[in-house]
Amino acid sequence: MSLIVAGRFTTFPAAEAAAEKLYAGGFLEEDVNLFFVNPRGQHARHNVQGTAMGAPPTAAAAHPHHTRNVTAGAVAGAVVGVVIFSAFSAALPSVVIAAGVGAWIGARIGASVGAKAAAQPMSAHHERVHRETRSDGVLLSVHVCYENQDLAAQLLRDGGAADIECASGQWHDGHWADFDPTRAPMPFAAPSGQRV
Repeated sequence: MSLIVAGRFTTFPAAEAAAEKLYAGGFLEEDVNLFFVNPRGQHARHNVQGTAMGAPPTAAAAHPHHTRNVTAGAVAGAVVGVVIFSAFSAALPSVVIAAGVGAWIGARIGASVGAKAAAQPMSAHHERVHRETRSDGVLLSVHVCYENQDLAAQLLRDGGAADIECASGQWHDGHWADFDPTRAPMPFAAPSGQRV
């Protein structure tokens, strides 16, 4: 795991100016990376290929058992309709109509059960969004070692960073490889007696 110190900026030019201060302070270009963090709740708005996702999922797409619920309800309703009308020795056309009405009622019940089940994951998503604490903006991250982490934090603060955080993560090919925007940032705490 690597030590990482990061600061949040409101604009790319401000973050780039702070990066220049880091370079002047002795940090290498492959140890400095900046990227944009989306606002809360918008971290999963692109699929793996990077293209924007479509409209919010419908009940059928949000719950994989929706079609099964509708089908099961329709079959059960048709069976109930046939049984009830057969018990009264009704004519064949009446039994067929009863089966159709029972299937329609059963399908509606199955759809409402599927809609209720589909609403649960969506509400779980909203709860997760409300628990996210990371603010959006440009994050300037620096791969540091124990000896120069305080210097990095001070240069970020002098460059105008709104928040300074520290993390233990994977640094590969000049960027913070395992950055998770939904994870709460850990504020950087300088050793006692130092100003950061």
